Parts: sequence; C-alpha cells; structure tokens
Amino acid sequence: MGQIANLNNRAAMSDAEWRLRVDLAACYRLVAHYGWDDLIFTHISARIPQDNPQAPEYFLINRYGLMFEEITASSLVKVDLHGNVVDDEPNSINPAGFTIHSAVHEARPDAGCVIHLHTPAGVAVSAQEGGLLPISQTALFPYANLAYHDYEGVALNPAEKQRLVADLGRCNTMLLRNHGTLALGPSVADAFLGIYVLERACATQVLAQAGGAALRAVAPEIVGGIMEQARQVTHGGGGRLVWPALLRKLERLDPGYKS
Repeated sequence: MGQIANLNNRAAMSDAEWRLRVDLAACYRLVAHYGWDDLIFTHISARIPQDNPQAPEYFLINRYGLMFEEITASSLVKVDLHGNVVDDEPNSINPAGFTIHSAVHEARPDAGCVIHLHTPAGVAVSAQEGGLLPISQTALFPYANLAYHDYEGVALNPAEKQRLVADLGRCNTMLLRNHGTLALGPSVADAFLGIYVLERACATQVLAQAGGAALRAVAPEIVGGIMEQARQVTHGGGGRLVWPALLRKLERLDPGYKS
C-alpha cells in the first residue's frame, strides 16, 4: 500500500492530542481489519482533550477520500463543532458524516468518541421492525442500553440533530433505522468495545434468522440484570481491558497507523 501524506505537524500538538490521534487511527485500522468499513464512507470521531473548559472544542475525524486502512495519526483532520477545518491543510471532510457526530458530541459531553458504521448485518437489523432481539448473550449488553432513530435521508439537514439526540438520550448505542449502527464512549477504547458488541449481536441475529427455526428469547429477568453482571466480569474496566490487546494485535498486523 502506498504511503498517504501526513499533513499535521507532531511538534505542534500536545501529548494528549497525539495520544488521541494514535488511538483514533488504530480504531480506523481495526474497523477495516474486522471488515466493517464502507469504502471511504462512515466515520469515527473523537473529542480532543483540553485543559481550559472555556476554550473552543475541537474534534478529529477522517479525511474524506481515505480508506480506513490508510488512516494514520497525522492524517486525521481537526475540526470545530460546526465541521470547519481548523488546521491549515487542504483536507475536506464528509458534511453528512459530521452532522451525526457533531450532534452527539454537542449533546453528550461524555462522548469522547463516536463510531458510526454501515455494515450489512447492522443495516439488516436496523431495517427490521423488531430491531435488535434479546436472543444471544452478546445481544443483551447493547439491548439494555440501545436507542433507535428513524431514517430521514442522507444526514445533511441540521434540524435532524435535535431529533437524533432526543432519541439517543443517555444510551451509548443506537440503531439508525435503515441506515446502520452507532456507539459512543468516553474513550476510543470504550466506543470500540461498544460497536464491537453491537455489530457481533447484529451478525448473530441475522445468522440465527437465516436458519428458519423459531428463535428463543432470553428471559426478561436475566436481561434486566445483565449490566450488573457485565460490571462484575470486567471489574468496571470496559474498553480499558481489551484495548491494549487490540493494539498489540494491530502492532503485529498493521503498525503504520502511528505515523
């Protein structure tokens, strides 16, 4: 694969921004590795940490036109909440993509990272009237914290933002009807774990439905207690537990993301 020019100057960035860029680039590469990318479409964004709460907020997102497997820490584009590129570089972003992400970032200060995908399984389940079904252990985790937003066309209308965030509420995962999946978290690691579990649940559901047999749902009392069980199993760690292992995996497979 040819090298993509890295247009941002590492020396001009804070250590916190550079660490975030590395994690976000890793997330893009991992999404490509798991086959969840959609050519140059869909997006992952992250809020840049800042010391001064009064300072403008900036975010990182992919440069429009790059495959996810090409994205590096330095090639990510810095934008403000309105999608204006703030770095002096000839890069563009997808306006439809940042409409969704900016809405979530603005409404949810806890959304350090937002991931939106168009996978076949995710879109298939989003198009089903019943949505995600509680038919597997994997499905129970997003099922207990899942929102839905009806399709309104390509996300170019700023007025849709208010409806989207109202539907999202305090949930960390969402099915965008007839469109795809979305997950957010305080960190890139947490958002990635959220989208991984949601995507795995959707893929499992489509496979189960393809068998043609009647499906058995998990009992409601078990569904109601699943989040507490998850906290016990992960010791409250969430993405923090799995992310170092994912980075080691990526280091073996595709270490160029750090440049």
